[in-house]
Amino acid sequence: MPAALNKNNSGHGRLPLAAVKRIMQEARELSNDPSTDYHAAPLEDDIFEWHCTLRGSPGTEFEGGLYHFRIVLPAEYPFRPPSIMMLTPSGRFELNTKICISFTNYHEELWQPAWGVRTAIVGLQGFFPLKGQVAAGVGSVESPASERRRLALLSRDWVCPHCKVPNKEILPDPTPESAKPTSNAPVPEEPPALEAPKDTSAPCSAGIPTALKPAEPQGGSNEKAPLHDREPPRSPIPNPPVSARPGGSTPPASPNTATEYLSPPVQRSSHKPPLLLDVAIMALLVLVFVIICRRMV
Repeated sequence: MPAALNKNNSGHGRLPLAAVKRIMQEARELSNDPSTDYHAAPLEDDIFEWHCTLRGSPGTEFEGGLYHFRIVLPAEYPFRPPSIMMLTPSGRFELNTKICISFTNYHEELWQPAWGVRTAIVGLQGFFPLKGQVAAGVGSVESPASERRRLALLSRDWVCPHCKVPNKEILPDPTPESAKPTSNAPVPEEPPALEAPKDTSAPCSAGIPTALKPAEPQGGSNEKAPLHDREPPRSPIPNPPVSARPGGSTPPASPNTATEYLSPPVQRSSHKPPLLLDVAIMALLVLVFVIICRRMV
C-alpha cells in the first residue's frame, strides 16, 4: 500500500488494514447517505485526512454560515480519536489549531471505537452554539455575536486552498422544491400500499373492516338479502331430524321454511311413540292373561 495514503502518519510504517477498511467503509456510508447539514470525504492522496463542510446551526449567530475544517485520523483508528482543525474563520474556533472536544485527541479516555467521522461532525455542530465556561477550551474563541454573523456571511464564498471549491458549492443550500417531493412523495404512496393488503389479506384485523365498511352503505340492501336467503335452508335441514324441540330458535330467521321442515318430523315423532306403547301394553296384557289361564287350569 503506498505511503501517500497516510501522509500525516508516515512515521508509523505500514498502514494497518483494519484502519483502512474502516475508513473506506465510513466513506461509502457518507457517500450513500448524504446530509444537507454537512459534507465529508477523505482526500484522494491521503484517506486519513478528511475535509468537511458544516452548516451553521439555525437560530444562532452561525445561521447561514458554511464552515470548512479538517479531520485527521490516527494510524490506530478507530481505537484512537481523531483531531479536528478549523479552516474557515468563524469567530468560534482558532484556525489551523486542534480543537479540544470530548471526542478528539485531547480526551482519548472518552473515545469509543464505535464512534466515527460522522460522530465527530455531529458533535462539532452541537459544540458550535455553546457559550460560557462550557464553550471554553483549547482552540476556542469568544467573539461578539455581530462578528460571528459577519463571518457567517463571508464563509459561504470561502475557498479551501486544497479543495479549491467555494463552500456554497460543496454544500449547497437545500431548496424547498427538493424538500417538498421528499416529504410529500411517500404520503400518497403509503396508502395504496396499505390498502392493497387490507383487501387481499384476511389475517389483518384492521384491514378487513376498513375494506368492508365502504362496501356496506353502497350495496348493503342487495348483499344482506341473499345472505338471509342462503342461511335458512342450511340450518333447518340438518337440525329438524335430530331434535324437534329447539325448532323455536330457527323460525325467526325464516318462518316459512322452518315450519315446512319441522312439521313432518314433529308429527311422525308424535305418532310413533303411542303406537309402540300400545303394542307393548297389549303384549304385556296377553302374557298376563296366558299366565292366569295356566294357573287356573
